[in-house]
Amino acid sequence: MIGAGGQNLSASTANSRTTVRLRPATAQLCIGKENPVELGELKVTRYESSDAVATITLDRPERLNAWTGRMNTEYRSLLARAAADVSVRVIVVTGAGRGFCAGADTRALEGHVERGAYDPGTGPGLESPGYGVRPEFDADFAYHFGIPKPVIAAVNGPAAGVGFALACYCDLRFAAAGAKLTTAHGRLGLPAEFGLSWLLPRLVGLTRAADLLLSSRVVLAEAAAEIGLVNAVTPAGTLMSTVGEYARMLATEVSPASLAATKLQLYTDLHRDSATSARDADERLRAMMTGPDFAEGVAALTGRRPPRFADPEGTGGPRGEAR
Repeated sequence: MIGAGGQNLSASTANSRTTVRLRPATAQLCIGKENPVELGELKVTRYESSDAVATITLDRPERLNAWTGRMNTEYRSLLARAAADVSVRVIVVTGAGRGFCAGADTRALEGHVERGAYDPGTGPGLESPGYGVRPEFDADFAYHFGIPKPVIAAVNGPAAGVGFALACYCDLRFAAAGAKLTTAHGRLGLPAEFGLSWLLPRLVGLTRAADLLLSSRVVLAEAAAEIGLVNAVTPAGTLMSTVGEYARMLATEVSPASLAATKLQLYTDLHRDSATSARDADERLRAMMTGPDFAEGVAALTGRRPPRFADPEGTGGPRGEAR
């Protein structure tokens, strides 16, 4: 996990949301799947949910949201919460203040040097969102591929090292104008991290990935958009409203069953051939044409009205508790 410098960018936040916020802290936290982080216990993240969109905010603005073991634990717990809540259809990840995530906290990096070994700062009982879907997804950050909902990165400022990796493992990336992105590892004498040597070539092509990974140079959001690393660049002050509008479009106009199936196809098909993909698509098509979302989609199309897709069947509220 790498640290890097940042720049002065601001980001607006959406209105009419329930927010939980406590003072940042860097203490180690060990909370497993059977004892998840409760919202009132959050110290370095925030969680907001409104209009079927959950927003996870990395919340150490005084450190440009540098990554810590505590942040890792809270983030994974909140991602699991959003994935389990049937009322949430889209997840947005962003940073508080002027940074997205400037990489690993420099104090943690100094600790690694002093100990002569890597210490993630977490215990053995981390939440495992997205695990168990496919073995290829069962690893750090690759677990995003197993989340059955779109995850959108709103890169409001510097994204370096682990912050860069986090953004890359989201399904879509929107960035504030002038935001700086860097893999950063090469400047610290480390290898490419978190499977980026596998992922980046699939996002931007081998030659461009080689440039970003070998040089660890900083690229601005505008250049990242030109090579397809980010979907769109907006003024810093309108980033969150732009992302919110796109997220709500997905949440209201697209079937949640289709979102889940299509996302799974996208990342599964990276590991198989075209014929297998086509056969799987045919099987999914036949099964989903018997479902309620297909019936509602056809009714909306013929009735010339917006679709009203119901929440997927489940036990209800966050983390599956009955509502």
